[in-house]
Order: sequence, then C-alpha cells, then structure tokens
Amino acid sequence: MDLQGFGHLLISGTWITIQLAIASLLVGLVFGLMGAAAKLSDNRIARWLATGYTTLVRGLPELLLVLAIYFGGAQILMWIAGWFGYDEFIEVGQFTAGVAALSIAFGAYATEVFRMAMLAIPKGQWEAGLACGMSKPRTFFRIILPQVWRLAIPGLGNLFQVLLKDTALVSVVGLNDIMRQSQVAISSTKEPFTFFMVAALIYLLLTAAATSFTMLMERMSNPAARGNRS
Repeated sequence: MDLQGFGHLLISGTWITIQLAIASLLVGLVFGLMGAAAKLSDNRIARWLATGYTTLVRGLPELLLVLAIYFGGAQILMWIAGWFGYDEFIEVGQFTAGVAALSIAFGAYATEVFRMAMLAIPKGQWEAGLACGMSKPRTFFRIILPQVWRLAIPGLGNLFQVLLKDTALVSVVGLNDIMRQSQVAISSTKEPFTFFMVAALIYLLLTAAATSFTMLMERMSNPAARGNRS
C-alpha cells in the first residue's frame, strides 16, 4: 500500500490506533468492574460516587473528555505535585490523554454491563462460596467473576467497537492515528476522497476483526458451544 508515498503513514497510524484501543479497553474494564462493584456495594458513599461517575461521564461527549484531559490534565497534575513540593512543568502526552479519556468513557458504560451481569448471578452462588469457607473476595474471583464475564462479553464487545471508532477523536490533539495521518496525506495530495475512503476501509477491517474476536470469546465462554464443537 503505497498511496503516493503515504502508505507507511497510514500503517503507522493504524498501529497507534490499535494500541490506543487496547490500552483504553484494559483500563476501562478495570473502571467498569470497580464501578459495578461500587454500585452494588452496601456502602452508600460508594454507590453515590459510582452513580455520579456513570451519570456525569455518559452525559458528556467523548471529544470534550479528550480535550479536557489533554489541556486540563497537566494543570491538575501540577496542582497535586505542588503538595509535595514539586514545581516543574508536567506535560500530558496525546496518547496518555487519549487512553485516559476513552477508558473513563468506556468504563462508565461498562459499569452498567457488569452490573447487570452481576445481578443475573443467583445469590446462592455467593452463599455457596461462603459456605465452603471462602472469603468474599475469593468467592468473587473464583465463582462469580467467571460467570460475569460470560454474561458480559456480548455487551462489552459492542462497547469495544464503539471505542475503536472513538479513537479517531484523539486526532484533534495531535495523536498520529489513522485520521491524523490521513489528514496529513490529504494536505499534501489534495485527494480527500481517496484517503478518507482508505481510512474508512481500515476502520471497517478493524471492526470486523473485533467482531470475530468477540464471537470467538462468546463460544469459548459457552460450555454448551464447547461441548457441541468437541
């Protein structure tokens, strides 16, 4: 893929997009699990904080989160560092800001997916684990969480496809992803249709790969499907 000498830029942009999406997914899953656990907690403050997190983040455009973290993150970090006597300038990189913004947004939606999956697990599962002498954390990780993953995979797969496309928003702060590199090529060649079509094709291929991976994960987590395959 040469594309008038700009093919290598699109390839490097695709690799950055994949890294951004995977990093945001991993961090976002942690946020989602923590948010769901807080919403189902007996602690009123934890429930209030989790509800505020999901309500606020889901009500804001992802683009606004990217801009706020990129331009405001450095000021917040410097304010915190000032408590410890550190007064040098702290810069937030484009990739870091993108991961932070996208993972926060993904986590807010994933919180509800995990919460509904946890509610679908019968309370007898908890009681059985505790009756066997397991602690609550051990019961969660050994008994509850594997079942939660199986129920949550379809919803998380849909969220990841949205996340994959939202990575294009980080190009506004200068990250050299697919969209940014496409714009660089367009500014030199004056052929927007060609490079935007190539970018669209790349996103379609990435989405198709994500869909196939989600379907594979669903089959692997479904005991009935594994039994039929064998």
